[in-house]
Parts: sequence; structure tokens; C-alpha cells
Amino acid sequence: MGGDPFTLEIINNALTSIAEEMFYVFGRTAKSPVIYEVLDYAVGIMDEEGNMLAHANGVPGFIGVLDHAVKESVKELKEELEDGDIIIVNVPHIAGTHLNDVVLIQPIFYKGELIGYSANKGHWSEIGGMRFGSWTTDSIEIFQEGLQIPPIKLFKRGKPNRDIIEMIRSNSRLPDQTLGDMEAQVASLKIGVKRVIELIEKYGISIYREACRKAVEDSYRYVMLKLRSLPHGEFTAYDYIDDDGITDESLYVKVSVRITDEEFYVDFTDSAPQAKGPINSPLPGTIGAVRIVYTSIIDPHYPYMNYGFIKPLRVYAPEGTVFNPTKGAPVATFWEAMLYASDLVWKALAPYISDRLPAGHFLTVGATILGGRDKRTGESFAIVEPQPGGWGAASYRDGVNALVCVGDGETYASSIEVLERRYPVLVERYTLNIEGGSGHGKFRGGYGIIKDYRVLTDEVFFTISFGRSKYPPWGVRKGSNGTPCKFIIRKRNGEEIIGRKIAAYVLSEGDVVSIRTGGGGGWGDPLERDPELVLNDVINEYITIDEAREIYGVVIDKQTLKIDIEKTKELREKLIRNKPK
Repeated sequence: MGGDPFTLEIINNALTSIAEEMFYVFGRTAKSPVIYEVLDYAVGIMDEEGNMLAHANGVPGFIGVLDHAVKESVKELKEELEDGDIIIVNVPHIAGTHLNDVVLIQPIFYKGELIGYSANKGHWSEIGGMRFGSWTTDSIEIFQEGLQIPPIKLFKRGKPNRDIIEMIRSNSRLPDQTLGDMEAQVASLKIGVKRVIELIEKYGISIYREACRKAVEDSYRYVMLKLRSLPHGEFTAYDYIDDDGITDESLYVKVSVRITDEEFYVDFTDSAPQAKGPINSPLPGTIGAVRIVYTSIIDPHYPYMNYGFIKPLRVYAPEGTVFNPTKGAPVATFWEAMLYASDLVWKALAPYISDRLPAGHFLTVGATILGGRDKRTGESFAIVEPQPGGWGAASYRDGVNALVCVGDGETYASSIEVLERRYPVLVERYTLNIEGGSGHGKFRGGYGIIKDYRVLTDEVFFTISFGRSKYPPWGVRKGSNGTPCKFIIRKRNGEEIIGRKIAAYVLSEGDVVSIRTGGGGGWGDPLERDPELVLNDVINEYITIDEAREIYGVVIDKQTLKIDIEKTKELREKLIRNKPK
């Protein structure tokens, strides 16, 4: 007898709750702030084929590669899997990103039968390689980026494989932190397995499978209806990635998106060959990036984000390109290309799906490492965090200020209090980057941030990678482009270094690093912006009275801070007449 609709719904909601519990267990038991503060990880429950059944909110770029990691990892091991085994893998062509992002997978057995997998993926702060923190901006082959782990058993029948664990320990500059995060991942997997078994024991294996099957079918039917409501045809966009970290040469990238009643097809043909430097995006990461914007277009709030939801999506990137590098290519800063996979699809469709897609945002993760040895304790430390920036304006509102990039999703900027309490740094300034501005328009882009770290110990290694420094975020429908990202190092001797990428630069006590993220693109003609919104920006000190006049054609009295309606009307008419045709 089949399950009634209420029971099937309860089971599928329970799977989502299980994934959420896995997420909390991982975060609350981890050793590194990049996990427990930043939430740089993701979790999921898969079926016996490795297809996604449920996941918690987490890093979207990680969620999008978990199913591929599971499927590829168990290809060779499936016949050998036993209850209590845990697989570990981080090689990019399987795990989907760089070597710091480690996937753990535990098969779920019920009465001796394999019925699914519990899986997660988290950023380990240190896994060896040529630079402190492992990922770097100047690697030219993956062997410089850390320890590579093909799919192997970390646990066998519930018992840890000590040889593998000691190998990991020996290859990390922060072994306690690294292994602490590994143990948190294991705890997360185990709670996932336990809860799925409890669910099956309560409702029965046949009802469980029926519920999973129905949720997948419902998701697919829903997506097909949404797909048919989208604008159909072929949509293209191109852009340039700033550089590859080794040379200053920009990389041309292009997408063609074809939408029909049956599929959402994304083709990256004609994009640049794989880079010499580490910005290459492994194919699973590229596919995961496209899934992010695809989900945003279809329905980001749909409750069952299982594999039925992504069935109509097809992604193609020729091998040997920046979106599908060959094995062995450097991928340490993969996000600099991966995020363009999202952004290009977004850029191609934003003018046609304006209720869901805003103008371009600052795009880059802005990943930052500050690490070394704390002279107060003698212990090694590592701050690893993304940086928030400005998002693009929508067709109906201004852009969002100080939000992490599209690929990071649920991640946070690190807590200032935690940083200053645990590490030898002082955060002297953390504010919106109004100095850089944002894209002007009927609706303006959001603002990035300025964050200044003063280091309080010697020999601190500083690594950062910024994109969208040479090519700012794009505007839509006469909205202007956003503003670029950069960093500034101020040495004690007065020397200044300004740049967008740097690897393991050695800072001394008293040096200051200033992070500057860009603002998002604008939407619509700036001369159509509501004068009251312009006045609010002046009052909030986002722009000056002179900028209100020059950019938006709004005349504001300096004494009363009131809009001169007649002069504003005259000025706007004049500016419109004098605009280049």
C-alpha cells in the first residue's frame, strides 16, 4: 500500500530537517572560524545513485557539486562499501573546486542494502602546498596547491583509517585545526545517517522511497511549468576576467543560453583556453555555478531542491578551457572563473527577466588569508574569510550593500570580535565603501566595504584574490557600471602597495591592510531617479550635493537640504538635451 499525501510530505520535509541538523552539527563542532563563523560549507542527503534528495542552505557553489562528487567517488568503490565507511576526496575534477574544499561521503545502509549517502563539503584552512593557507594566487600547477586526495576510505566499518589521518596531519601547517574540522564533518555525516535510518524505521523503506520519488517528480513537473513561462530563444553575453594571477593579460569569456519548453541549455564555447595561473574552474564547479543562477531564475524559494529541479539544465564547456581545465591545471582561486559562469548567464538574461535578476554585482569572493605565528602565544593562526561587496540594482530597487558574492550564499563575513579576541589583529575600520561609489541609475548599485586590519605580530602572511578590478560590474538599461575592487597595504615606513592579487606577502607588526570591495551596477537612466531617493543618499552621506547635481540632475539647497523642484526640472531637461545620441 502506498503512502498518503500527508505522510509523503512529512517524509520530504523531514529530509530537509535532517540536512539542516547536519549543517548545524558541522558548524557547531568545527575548529576553524571559516567553518563555525563564516559557514564555508554545505551538506546534503543523496539517493543510492548519488542524486541530491535534500540539502540545507549553505555555500551554493558547494551544493552544486556535491552530487557529482558522490557519483564519481563511488564509481570505483561502490562494490567495496560497507556500513560505517566514510570516503574522503578533494581532487578538483571530482570534488569540483580547489584542494582546500574537502568532501566526505558516508553510505547509508538499511538492513544490509545501500539506500543513499550522507555527504558534506567544507573548506579546510590548511592542507599543505607552496603557501600558508594552501590556496594561492601564483601557482602554475596543482601540485603546488596542497595535498591531493583521490576517493579513498577515511573510515572503514566505523573505524578511522589512522594512516590516512596521519598523512593529512603531516601535510598541514595547522594540523589541529584541520583535523578538528575533519572530525566535525564526520559528526555531521553520522547524524545524517542516523536520522535517515530513524525515518525509514518509522515509515518503512517502501514509503520512504515513494516519498523521495514523488518529491523528485513534483520538482520536475514544477520546473517544466516555470521553464515554459520564461522568454524563449538564444541569449548571449561576453566579458573579461581580469587576469590569471601570473600575467596581466585578460581572458575573454562568453556564454550562449538557449531556453525552450524542454531545456535550459548553457554553452561556454569560444571562452578562453585554460589559464596558466590558478583561476581555472573545474567543470563540476562551472556546472554548480550555473545551477545557482538557474535556481534564481526558476524559483529560489521552491521547497524541494532535489535533482528533479535541475533535470532540464544542460551545461557544456569545451575541455581545455578556463571553464573546464584538464587534470593537473592550477585551480587554487577557481572562483575567479567559476563566478563568471554564473555572471555570464545572469548578464545574458537580466534584461529579459528583470523581476528576478538585478544588474551585475562585485562578483569576486575576495578571499583573504592572514596567517602566521602569534608572538603572544607562540601558536600558529590563520584568518580565512570572504569579503562582502556591493550588489547590482534591480528594476525596482537599489542594490544591496555589503553582501557576500553569489557563489557564497549563506556565508558571513567574520565577526570582528572573534578576530580580535583570537588573533593578533586589530580591525581599525569597517565601513561602507562610499569612496569607491557604486553604479548610478534610476536605481543605484549597492556599496562595497572598507575593512582595515592592523597586524599585531611579525611575519604575517597576507594572500588575497580580487576579480572585477579591471572590469567593474555591469549596469543595465543605461545604468552605469559599478566600481572596482582593490587592496592597499600601508607599511610602517610609509610605503603603499595597491593591487588586486598577492600571494603570501609578509607583513610586519604595525602594517595595515585595507580591503576595498566594489559597488554594484546601476539599473536605468540616472536622470530618472526619484529626487527623494537622491536626497536620501545625500543625507546618508553616500553622495555629495555636487554629485547629486552632476550625476542625477537634482538640485538640493545646501542650507535647508531640500530639493529645488523647478531648478531640478530645468537641469534635467538640459542634461537630457545635451546627452550624446
